[in-house]
Amino acid sequence: MTRAASLHPNSIEAGDHEAYMRLALSLATKSPPKPTNYRVGALVLDVAKNEILATGYTLELPGNTHAEQCCFEKLAEQYSVTPELLSQVLPDEVALYTTVEPCSERLSGNLPCVDRILAIGKRIRTVYVGVQEPAKFVSENSSSQKLKAAGIDVVHVGGTEKEILEIATAGHERSA
Repeated sequence: MTRAASLHPNSIEAGDHEAYMRLALSLATKSPPKPTNYRVGALVLDVAKNEILATGYTLELPGNTHAEQCCFEKLAEQYSVTPELLSQVLPDEVALYTTVEPCSERLSGNLPCVDRILAIGKRIRTVYVGVQEPAKFVSENSSSQKLKAAGIDVVHVGGTEKEILEIATAGHERSA
């Protein structure tokens, strides 16, 4: 069991980015392995209160949902607003932890996760990322550049890359 999975999610100490990333990684394991997507875990944190507001993982909610999208849809329901209005109801500073860099393009036609983050505006000040998106589905993911251009910090949390990629690509064909 990972260190974060053995902790109560809201007992993680403020600033323990690795523990939050490990918690996101434990969420990713709940996603069904499929050859057509990555298994990703994510969580949204109220930085001032060090409180997890929402968690999500790939395909948790109906439709071809990504982990970040699931977080935002749950928050919208929690605050009784549409996802487009989250910027009006979220705490002043929230952080997003995601095991894989948010997508910049959706082959399914859904709104890319980076656009969902940007729609929330300055409430999300930092996106913590475990690994960059592998180029299997979309090459040249531009989400980090888009976030940085909008004034959102993108911070790599090291130490779990191998585990993240193993979980993210479960169900994919392995090349010899």
